[in-house]
Amino acid sequence: MSRLDKLRVKIFADGADFESIVKLSQNARIKGFTTNPTLVRKAGVTDYEQFGRKLLAAVPNHPVSLEVFADDFEEMARQAKAIATWGPNVNVKIPVTNTRKEFCGDLIRELSASGVAVNVTAIMTLDQVKRVTDCLAPGTPAIVSVFAGRIADTGVDPVPLMAESVNILKQKPKAELIWASPRELLNVFQADEIGCQIITVTNDILNKLSLVGKDLEAYSLETVEMFRRDAVGAGFEIKTDVGGQVKKTAKV
Repeated sequence: MSRLDKLRVKIFADGADFESIVKLSQNARIKGFTTNPTLVRKAGVTDYEQFGRKLLAAVPNHPVSLEVFADDFEEMARQAKAIATWGPNVNVKIPVTNTRKEFCGDLIRELSASGVAVNVTAIMTLDQVKRVTDCLAPGTPAIVSVFAGRIADTGVDPVPLMAESVNILKQKPKAELIWASPRELLNVFQADEIGCQIITVTNDILNKLSLVGKDLEAYSLETVEMFRRDAVGAGFEIKTDVGGQVKKTAKV
């Protein structure tokens, strides 16, 4: 059994390109999908509701996270309840705070208590994990997205924080932790090792899955061959002073 086959962590693809998502839904390793307004905008979507309903219908056997985009709690609640009706496989993404840094706890509590499967996103501290966990209804499935990659971008090792987040979420057995915004393939194995239930993965990391288990000496040789090939293709040459005489090396 390969290292990939032994993974317990579920891989969710992160993106908003409709055709790519449909194609990835045929990949047995992909267990779900996450989107956000930034990705949806980059994908050129102009009708958010039409896109969301179409996507949920196209991949009915995979959970899909779709986010609200309002900034006041009343409108957030309206959007969240609407999105929850678009398909049985939707997770409604709610930011941990609004842009005024006001904690979305009451909204999270209301939605979770009413049976809406939320995905609370943009979390980066243990205090936020604890506060969100306290708001989740024990009987309602939920996702808690901690942006481990962005934490790492600040020079902080996210592994201890993620491991503690796993422990905190044990209070709510139906809640799952996402290792969000990974930066390298290694993060998949780190997430698996600490018992994180889900990791979101972008296409650049998905494309590296084929490297798992690769012979490192062979990989080293391929790297040397790449450098040589590119040097030849560029037609580089070096002029050197040897014994007082200028000699021009042959082109590589």
